Amino acid sequence: MSDHKQYSIWIDGELLPEGEAKISVFDSGFVLGDGVWEGVRIVGGKPAFLDAHIRRLEEGAKALLLAEVPSADDLRKAVHEVIDANELVEDAHLRIMLTRGIRREPYQNPRLAAGGPTLVIIPGHHPVTEQALTNPQKLFTVHVHRGAPDVQDPKLNSHSKLNCILACIQASVAGADEALMLDPDGFVATCNSTHFFIVRDGAVWTSDGRYCLGGITRGHVISLCRDLGIECREKSFSLTDVYSADEAFTTGTLSGLRPVGEIDARKIGGGARGPVTEHLQRAYADLLVRET
Repeated sequence: MSDHKQYSIWIDGELLPEGEAKISVFDSGFVLGDGVWEGVRIVGGKPAFLDAHIRRLEEGAKALLLAEVPSADDLRKAVHEVIDANELVEDAHLRIMLTRGIRREPYQNPRLAAGGPTLVIIPGHHPVTEQALTNPQKLFTVHVHRGAPDVQDPKLNSHSKLNCILACIQASVAGADEALMLDPDGFVATCNSTHFFIVRDGAVWTSDGRYCLGGITRGHVISLCRDLGIECREKSFSLTDVYSADEAFTTGTLSGLRPVGEIDARKIGGGARGPVTEHLQRAYADLLVRET
């Protein structure tokens, strides 16, 4: 018997037992990856930074010309119903997925959509352990680069994540926890599922943001640096700058800030969580408490 908790899944206005939660094989998200999504962290039984996630979902839906998109109020109501139905309190998250809906035929043309969009919200648990916050990750720079906006805009949090999946595969084969991805010009961009920062001489560096998702946690960390009087530079930098950094860390919705100790077999600083990373972790934890 599996000890996996059976969740209630939201599908287009209905809460269904996990075993009964199904979508059509003609759904645009399944057939073509035609949709956008958000991951939302639950803290104290409340969704953290929900308004920012809804805004980003709406921006993606507008870019994809999705029709009949649920209103922000309807999305908030659905999110809270899923939280209540599944009794989510701590170490929990939601995956909000919005697709173009069911197609009459499994082809690209969006005019084949038979009706409105499909909205799915999947709950889950993602413990943020002290070990995850203190044990440094290992990264590996992959040959899969971030794409230019005229190919597949990295600002769009779409269901089509194949380039990130390929990057993740290469990093996994190399024995790393996450892939470090470069931009089309060979500068450091981001990781396959998180954002990337380094610390040099007390200053925090991150990419200029042109080739990464507009990360909500990333943005909060940049603001925290400025509030705390820590210099933060959004700029282009190379792997040479990374290898000689004093510290490195990643940011993401589910785990906040996590230290990085090794990249491409080079130890970063002392190979352990550094003081700036720890300071920002505490500040971000305080921010989450204030938010929720």
